[in-house]
Amino acid sequence: MTEISEQLLAGDRRILSRVISQLERGALEAAQVLKAIDSHTGGAYTVGITGPPGAGKSTMVDRLTQLLRQEGLKVGIIGVDPTSPFTGGAIL
Repeated sequence: MTEISEQLLAGDRRILSRVISQLERGALEAAQVLKAIDSHTGGAYTVGITGPPGAGKSTMVDRLTQLLRQEGLKVGIIGVDPTSPFTGGAIL
């Protein structure tokens, strides 16, 4: 296991940010890190929230995050706006 993999598993947010950026650019090293940590992951839920502007998506995400953290759980949020003319669908 690489040093980066160990730092990810220890919860280093700076390293996580770097690996996500590398994945977005298609860096092979980041994909290798994901393979290295794969056996240590699992049990996570993926939730998708969609809706028109002003429907309360952000409010819902904020409240859900608060509730889960009150239960002592960790929460990671990846926001994507595929219709944005500014980001072109980039991860926000």
